[in-house]
Amino acid sequence: MQRRRVAAAALGAILLLTACGASPSPGPSTSPTPHTADSRLVDIGDARSLFLTCAGSGSPTVVLISGTAGGADEWTELPAGSAAASARPVFSALAATTRVCSYDRPGTIRNDGSPTPTTPVTQPTNALQGVQDLDRLLAAGGETGPYLLVGASWGGLIAQLFARAHPDDVDGLVLVDSASAFLRETLSPTQWDAWMAVNTAAHDRAPEAESPAYEQALREMAAAPPPRSIPATVLSSDQPWDLGVTPGASTWPAWLAAQADLADALHATHVSITHSGHGIQVEQPALVSEAIRAVLDSARR
Repeated sequence: MQRRRVAAAALGAILLLTACGASPSPGPSTSPTPHTADSRLVDIGDARSLFLTCAGSGSPTVVLISGTAGGADEWTELPAGSAAASARPVFSALAATTRVCSYDRPGTIRNDGSPTPTTPVTQPTNALQGVQDLDRLLAAGGETGPYLLVGASWGGLIAQLFARAHPDDVDGLVLVDSASAFLRETLSPTQWDAWMAVNTAAHDRAPEAESPAYEQALREMAAAPPPRSIPATVLSSDQPWDLGVTPGASTWPAWLAAQADLADALHATHVSITHSGHGIQVEQPALVSEAIRAVLDSARR
């Protein structure tokens, strides 16, 4: 996701995982949207509402799931002044082909620095909470399956767990430089512990901001049923970036290894040449849209 200016200082190094390699920008581009989006707060019960925006028609419905602290506009807007600013955002590109939705999780920040209208919850939050919220949101919002889930970074873990928890509802999966359970194996123990410490420190500085509970998420993944065989693609960054736990050995080789392991485990197409940093959906939106359409075509067949 694009680095949120208001949250940058508070979240610190944790956003190195989800900053997507894009620089802060003065505002979104004015890329055309072919369909008018239906944007609203959806009551999911328990005195909570989540912001949801959807457009287009067709099946499967593509559900775009952002990285840490990223809102729906991570997919609907592109940074003005960036190399991709004249391209069509992933959301609007897909709305010409099928139904597409994106949403704000609790504690996320919009591109203009404003907080999401989604009801806040106690942080940190784990992947299972993300799955449960998304399931309730889609049901309350009247969005019916099957779904093609697209998850970036932390959102990729939510997408993977959702596909395991609701196998009959998910017909395709696209992971955009996604976090994965394999990071626990590919990072050294020292790197993993340092990364968990970075996450904890970021939460302590900004307790209201979204803060992923990675270790709990890995336990949830281990306890979940194995993934069903569905069309899947893994897109990986090919421009080095770091988790923010150096000095010391770079985490970049471990990230690449985890991406390869994830693609193998899912029997997924692995797109490893992306000409992009962590934020592929921001830096190379046309490539991401093309990958989603390919999986969409496979799911329809």
